[in-house]
Amino acid sequence: MQTAPSKQKKEHRNLVSEVWYKYFPYWPLFIIMFILCMFVGWFYLKVTVPKYEISASLMLKDETKGSYDGETLNSLDRLSEKKIIENELQVLQSRSLMQDVVRRLHLYASYFEEGKLVATSAYTSTPVVVEAANPDELKTIKKLPFTFRASDSTVRINGQRYALNRFYATSFGNIRFVRNPNFRHASKRDLYLTLTNPKTATSVFIGSLRTLAGKESTVVSLSIKDIDPYRGEQVLDELMAAYDRAAIDEKNKIAENTSAFVDERLLAVQQELDNVNQRKQAYKASRGAVDISAQGELFLKNVGENDQKVSDVNMQLSVLDQVEKYVQSKNSADGIVPSTIGLKDPLLAKLVDQLQETVTSYEKLKKTTGENNPMVTSLNDQITKLRPSLLENIRNQRSSLEATKLNLYSTNNLYSSMLQTIPQKERDLIDIDREQAIKLGIYNFLRQKKEESALAHISTTSGSRIVDKAQASFFPVTPKSQLIYIIALVFGLGLPIGFIAIREMLNRKILFRSEIEHLTNVPIIGEVVLDRSKDPLVIREGNRTFIAEQFRRIRSSLGYLGVNTVKKKILVTSSLPGEGKSFVAANLALSLAVAGKKVILVEFDLANPSLSQKLGLQLDKGVTNYLWNEAEPEELIRRAPAHDNLFFLPAGPVPENPSELLINPRVQELLEYLEAIFDAIIIDSAPASLLSDAYVLSPMCDATLYVVKHKFTPKIHLERLDESNAVNPLKNMGIIFNGIRSRGFTKNGYGYGYGYGYIHNGQTGSKKKRSRAATRG
Repeated sequence: MQTAPSKQKKEHRNLVSEVWYKYFPYWPLFIIMFILCMFVGWFYLKVTVPKYEISASLMLKDETKGSYDGETLNSLDRLSEKKIIENELQVLQSRSLMQDVVRRLHLYASYFEEGKLVATSAYTSTPVVVEAANPDELKTIKKLPFTFRASDSTVRINGQRYALNRFYATSFGNIRFVRNPNFRHASKRDLYLTLTNPKTATSVFIGSLRTLAGKESTVVSLSIKDIDPYRGEQVLDELMAAYDRAAIDEKNKIAENTSAFVDERLLAVQQELDNVNQRKQAYKASRGAVDISAQGELFLKNVGENDQKVSDVNMQLSVLDQVEKYVQSKNSADGIVPSTIGLKDPLLAKLVDQLQETVTSYEKLKKTTGENNPMVTSLNDQITKLRPSLLENIRNQRSSLEATKLNLYSTNNLYSSMLQTIPQKERDLIDIDREQAIKLGIYNFLRQKKEESALAHISTTSGSRIVDKAQASFFPVTPKSQLIYIIALVFGLGLPIGFIAIREMLNRKILFRSEIEHLTNVPIIGEVVLDRSKDPLVIREGNRTFIAEQFRRIRSSLGYLGVNTVKKKILVTSSLPGEGKSFVAANLALSLAVAGKKVILVEFDLANPSLSQKLGLQLDKGVTNYLWNEAEPEELIRRAPAHDNLFFLPAGPVPENPSELLINPRVQELLEYLEAIFDAIIIDSAPASLLSDAYVLSPMCDATLYVVKHKFTPKIHLERLDESNAVNPLKNMGIIFNGIRSRGFTKNGYGYGYGYGYIHNGQTGSKKKRSRAATRG
């Protein structure tokens, strides 16, 4: 039950050890990069101007989410258009609103205090500010130093003096200096200002403005980032004020159009009513008409009611004409809205209001975005679909009203025929009174609508309410020092790790034991560290050095390859010259000799023999002489001075064709002769990748040791080793990983960082066991 957790803990420990052993040898590089990245982070914080976040909130009236206005106020405000939150967000971010803010706050001019590394905002510390007569004509000035002298209230720029509150024609525009209304404290350092075009300043502030609205809420959150918190608060407050002004101006425009329409109609009806009153008075005076009979009064009442209805129908037809003219107008946004006055069909009024709201939203959105914007296109499609519906409704109502009018006329004709019996004076007076009643009804109706329009104009609100005024954060939001230092720490660790990993990944030489295990199935039976003493023989009687211990371990590992008292012939080869095969062969033979075995070291590297020099022997004859039948083995074998149990058979003269010479049957006879005399036979052969000698000798031997040198042997040779063995195998192979060096900046740490388990102290000859890390970092 406890095996799995124990195994997991061991794997975790090995992973940590792997990372530790791989990168710890480069600890100076990590320290240098850590200090450098931390310095870069500190310098970045010093040269970067901090920014504050300013936030505010605004409540809007959305027809889909309810309204905060009371019923009384809503009944008076007949002209308020309904708002859609998504459209209003676009309006708040529009260039026109922000440009109005820039002009009102004179943000085309910025003020700074000189600093040691970076300038800081002087929005509240500059005693004077710049106002331009025509901001659009300003020339961009990146840095314009100025000073203010309080004694005479003058500003000095480039040797020129400028008095306050006077416009001057300068090379960068027509400007004047006024006292700073936002002045809080005097600057202790030099001041300078920058000038830019209002359009550019508008783009900068729009770029930092963010708006957000909840799905179920009508409250819009506004935020902006600025280097000066006080200026940012003023920008947001002024932006909300500009939004309110724009909404009120739009409503006032609609109210003015409505009032103009009603006043025009009222003036005409009033003139007509005056004419009727004068005609009635003149008729009575000239004809002496005072009263009418009771029957005439009854007819007059009926006729008057019918005439009132006809007047109402005519009024409705007139309004329909105005509505149709408005609907057919291509520029409906500037048309007259109160076209539904007197109409009894609520559907037509609703359609007209919907058309007006859609056209208004379309015009607003078109100012802030392009005509090809999907929202603009959608609103345009809505307008296109609404107009035919409106025109069809108008035609239907006109037909209905015309029918009603004809019916009323027929009824009035009936009443007129009946009035023929009334005396002429009374009939004429009735006609005059009927016309007077009609005009008076129209006049009273228009006066009522005029009052409603006036009340709506007075009660017009912006449709929004400020929930929270702009307020800046107490501390800067960018740059964040903790985040910068964390990034510096990550880079301080990541850059050395990346450099080391990429450097080792791109290296085409063997660096790790795991690479050998990955590239070939041949087992690794031993590892030999790099010997810096340049001594070809590192094995001595009683020597307890680390490299001597490694050869003793290789000696004990020969049993893994089946080497024993019967199978005693060991071939040593490599891929390329310089990998240390002769060094390994000589010291392995010496290690076996020190162990009490009678060992012979045979130099079969006929192309490039080097063992004689390593053993300190100068011999002219050797294996080649035996193969040429010029000498016998006992004449060529010499005792090596390194140890009494070590014997040596040199290569002899270098032949012209060493590979063909090894095919000689006497090679097998020589090995059989040596096998009968010695306990172990170590054969040094030529590199297998260059010559075929090793492939000729390997079948005659019992085991083959293939030497791979750290940071020297190309990986491609090991990649091809298994392929070569599949066709012409080297018998009973085992790999010796030779020349292992310390990684990074470690000293005496042989293999430290490559997964090898010892650190050797060259002074005391002691060795300290380390926990074994994974062989591939």
